[in-house]
Amino acid sequence: MKNNNLIRFVQSLVLLPVMIMPISMSGIHNIETSQNVLVKKVNTESQGTLALNQVIDLKEDKKMDDIILARQQKADAIDAYFALHDMPLEGTGMKMVKEAEKNDLDWRLLPAIAVRESTGGKFKCKKVENNPFGWGSCKIGFKSIDGAIETVAKNLGGNNPKTAKHYDDKTTKGILHAYNPPSIIPKYAEQVISIMNKIKDEDLAMVTQNSTT
Repeated sequence: MKNNNLIRFVQSLVLLPVMIMPISMSGIHNIETSQNVLVKKVNTESQGTLALNQVIDLKEDKKMDDIILARQQKADAIDAYFALHDMPLEGTGMKMVKEAEKNDLDWRLLPAIAVRESTGGKFKCKKVENNPFGWGSCKIGFKSIDGAIETVAKNLGGNNPKTAKHYDDKTTKGILHAYNPPSIIPKYAEQVISIMNKIKDEDLAMVTQNSTT
């Protein structure tokens, strides 16, 4: 009897691994399947993210192209106005536009002031150099026209601590009133704004011309 029990015990030990093996293989198969699904999901999400980033990049590129185009049109309009009236400041349009952007100014303000003050550089300050804006009552000179544009734009934009109280947080008309108060030149702001509108007309002409070519 004991021998029979011993035989049965040994047989149970031999059969046990056989019963376990299919379970183990099935578990491995399930793990591999789960891993494959996870990899596919990650790949799909990665591809989706890549596609989204490409769309965003395209939109950003388009936005930048639009900004560059608009900037160029404004610069061309300024230079066209200067050229039309044979003014020495022709060619400074892009510098004026960039400095206006940097200091949050209307892009037509600097060229309009230059036209009002010196007929676009024809009659710039005589006692100092490179000052077509009449800046500092024609007592302040600059090393270059670009330097004059940078300095005047910075001041009119309220970005010079020494003059910010006069120009900061003001409309274009407010800036012009501070630049040359009505008590000194009654219609100064209106005169400059009139010139700004004429430069704007040049801009509209440029846009119309470009759209028909």
